[in-house]
Amino acid sequence: MTQIFVNFPTTDLNRSKEFYASLGAEVVPEFTDENAACLKWDESIFFMVLTREYLATFTDKPIADPHSTAQVLTALSRESREDVDATRAKVLDGGGSENKEPQDYGFMYSISMADPDGNILEFMWMDPVAAEQGPEAYTAEQS
Repeated sequence: MTQIFVNFPTTDLNRSKEFYASLGAEVVPEFTDENAACLKWDESIFFMVLTREYLATFTDKPIADPHSTAQVLTALSRESREDVDATRAKVLDGGGSENKEPQDYGFMYSISMADPDGNILEFMWMDPVAAEQGPEAYTAEQS
C-alpha cells in the first residue's frame, strides 16, 4: 500500500495540531513531539506539520513563507458538496482563511482555503459519474 505524507511548515505547532484535528485529522502521538506532529486523515494520507526550524533540517533550500509564497496546493476529496461546505466552516472557525471563492463546475465543487500558517488546502467533491467517466459523461447524464 502506498501512503502519502505531506509536510507543512508551521510557526505554532500546538495551533496546527488543534486546527487539523478540528477538521477531522487524528494526531498520531507515536510520531508527534516538540518538532513535528503527525496527523492522520485515513490509512493512507498523513500530514506532517513541522516547525520551520525542523523542516529546514530536511533541505538545503530556504523554507518559503506560505503567507506570501504558494509552492503546493494540497487537495482532499469529501463525500458530498455538503461535506465541502461543512469543512469550509470548520476551516474558518479554526483560524484558517479563504484562499479563493468556492468553485462550482456542476460535476465538481471545490473550496480553496489556507491554514493559519498560510498553507493552501483545497477540499472538493466530484460527482461519481464524472469521476469515473469524465465531465462529459456527467453533462450528458444531466441533459
